[in-house]
Amino acid sequence: MTAAVKVEFHFDFGSPNAYLAEIALPGIEKRTGATFEYIPVLLGGIYKATGNMSPAESLRGIKNKPEYQRLETERFLRKHGVTKFNYNPFFPVNTLMLMRGAVAAQFEGVFEPYFRAAYHHMWEEPKKMDDLEVFRAAFQASGINIDRLIVRAQRDDVKQKLIKDTNAAVERGSFGSPTFFVGDEMFFGKDSLRDVEELIVDLSSVRQAKRV
Repeated sequence: MTAAVKVEFHFDFGSPNAYLAEIALPGIEKRTGATFEYIPVLLGGIYKATGNMSPAESLRGIKNKPEYQRLETERFLRKHGVTKFNYNPFFPVNTLMLMRGAVAAQFEGVFEPYFRAAYHHMWEEPKKMDDLEVFRAAFQASGINIDRLIVRAQRDDVKQKLIKDTNAAVERGSFGSPTFFVGDEMFFGKDSLRDVEELIVDLSSVRQAKRV
């Protein structure tokens, strides 16, 4: 089945749930024929614009809910066979460098290796990725020409692209990461992946029927 519908994955490397959700996307693409567009957004900017806060902050002092969220995460890890995930001991990490780097990597045509390296050093072998020297060493170890991307990330077109996409996400209803759009329909969180896939299939079927 070929899905003509536009599907988007809005992510910030600072979100562990975005990391986990992304692991499931290739399977959805294979089953539906869809191709997710990966859109870097700045989670801090979204939180500021919406008055939201990270789960670590919002759940502080609440009895039982944080424990349940950890249980839910363990279920997700088992369901999807995730074995490399580790909580980052430096969380929360300021992701401005990481996200500008992602946009720069898109402009420079090296997004895929940059993306994989960033997630590796945030959530598989976690590091303090808002420390410039740690940041540089991590990407260099992954074979990324990070000095070139650091320079590129300082250009105004990169900065404005990240701001524009972050603001546009908020205007469309986003309040956190991961956020998915299937056409104009928004879904939030890794637990919405089943609904994301179902809507892709439904919309693709409708479009196929109209072409027959």
